[in-house]
Amino acid sequence: MLEDDAALALHALGWILSDEPRAERLLGLTGLAPDELRASLGERATLAAILAFLTAHENDLVACADALQVPPANIAAAAQRLEGTHA
Repeated sequence: MLEDDAALALHALGWILSDEPRAERLLGLTGLAPDELRASLGERATLAAILAFLTAHENDLVACADALQVPPANIAAAAQRLEGTHA
């Protein structure tokens, strides 16, 4: 399941980065520079942060879920699993 969650996070990141203001907000909130983000994409904490970014902004969560054709609840559940807060 975590592999699916990681794939979802990477697809979500692609959606986030498609909009410059949203991408800048992600970088600002995570404190990561673009190179650091790229270098840490294999880390569970980074993937969790990407999905947590979406779950903290309902409009983005719904829009991303729509674009990826998944229920918003799937993104939220994946975020929790990657954070280790849900079985």
